[in-house]
Amino acid sequence: MIKSMTGFGRCEISDGDWKFTVEMKGVNHRYLDVNIRMPKRLNCFETAIRNLIKQSIIRGKVDLFIQYEDLSRGQMSLKYNEALAEEYLLYLRKMEEQFSLENDIRVSTLSRCPEVLTMEEQVIDEEEMWDGLKKAMDGAVEKFVATRGMEGESLKKDILVKLDGMLEYVAFIEERSPMILSQYREKLENKVKELLGDTQLEEGRIAAEVVIFADKICTDEEVVRLRSHILHMKETLRSDEAGIGRKLDFIAQEMNREANTILSKANDLDISNVGINLKTEIEKVREQIQNIE
Repeated sequence: MIKSMTGFGRCEISDGDWKFTVEMKGVNHRYLDVNIRMPKRLNCFETAIRNLIKQSIIRGKVDLFIQYEDLSRGQMSLKYNEALAEEYLLYLRKMEEQFSLENDIRVSTLSRCPEVLTMEEQVIDEEEMWDGLKKAMDGAVEKFVATRGMEGESLKKDILVKLDGMLEYVAFIEERSPMILSQYREKLENKVKELLGDTQLEEGRIAAEVVIFADKICTDEEVVRLRSHILHMKETLRSDEAGIGRKLDFIAQEMNREANTILSKANDLDISNVGINLKTEIEKVREQIQNIE
């Protein structure tokens, strides 16, 4: 299945105690580049997240946004530092004796002393948390890949139409090329007659000139190779091969090279125009291929 590198996927999973929201956005890139934004408490899962993405995505720049909410009421607990409270009380009593001050220490006063009472997060069950995060990741990746597939199919259809148009251009060049030689021979004979009058010129001389001209403008090999590249691209697009973007780009480069040679050899206005159209279509295809995974 042809996949575009542009896509979007979102999934939200909640089980009552927590909620995970995962969003993925993708654009084209030469390699797989994953940028992850998530709460610090999920950093321990980064490697697992990247490995999960690599299972379904080969190329593209992917921005991943993960949100986590702990909906349980027991997410924070109060900790009482008894040893520290005793130490505070000991020093306060010493201050009472040393400075002859009234000891007005109350529980509320002691509780406000630094680090006597502290709030701390409860220890999380990483395995349980990963199960929830993975479900959200799987859902987002599935939707992300699905949107890529839909756009990829649209690209495939459009490229195939353009390739069929290129085959028509190639067929025109094949049909037109022999006519150029006939026209050149006729023009050459008429020019010779005009210049020499009734003087006869050897047929061999004219034939030799035609052969030299034919060698300069001959595009038979280029046309054969160009048609082969076009058919190869069509075959590749219709295959089930994964990650064909680089392969298609290479084929397009070869197509462009042959089209350039054909255009440089063209000594005919009609073939030149078709050659320009051919190069234009190849460039359009190359631009579309840049977004194929």
